[in-house]
Amino acid sequence: MEEPVGKAVLKIIAGDITTQDTEAIVNAANSGLMGGGGVDGAIHRAGGPRILEECKEIRARQGKLPTGKAVITGGGRLKARYVIHTVGPVWSGGNRGEDELLRSAYLSSLSLAKERGIRSISFPSISTGVYGFPMHRAARIALRTVRDFISTNTGFDEVRFVLFGDHALKEFLSAWEEITTVPG
Repeated sequence: MEEPVGKAVLKIIAGDITTQDTEAIVNAANSGLMGGGGVDGAIHRAGGPRILEECKEIRARQGKLPTGKAVITGGGRLKARYVIHTVGPVWSGGNRGEDELLRSAYLSSLSLAKERGIRSISFPSISTGVYGFPMHRAARIALRTVRDFISTNTGFDEVRFVLFGDHALKEFLSAWEEITTVPG
């Protein structure tokens, strides 16, 4: 799926985020910034040791990365020049501010990209793996947040959601259809 949003193009595709040729990719990191499983582990493995070294430098300067915030490193051996690391919330039933923290993870990543003049960025589905955030709910939050940001902030040419697996792709496509046909 490819749709114009503001002056940018929003794409929803199935694929491997580590192979994307956008200027930046977003890592669904943990607060320790030391790599892990899922998307985080895949990005660290594909990008090589330089990403971890930069994460260690950030960690030494500022400590752990709070949920909903983002930092940036180089892309190491990835096609992407940068990796924006953000921490999404762990799902705890939906009554502990998880929606707002997830929204903040996307907004922090987009704001950091805009600040750095990054024009193309690829997102995974943040928090929907081991953090347990329901895909249906996460897709709607992610897409609304990104749509609203790029509608009012120029500077982006392309924003991609790169999804792993048919289930995630179907949920994001369904969410996009819903939020573009139903107000709010």
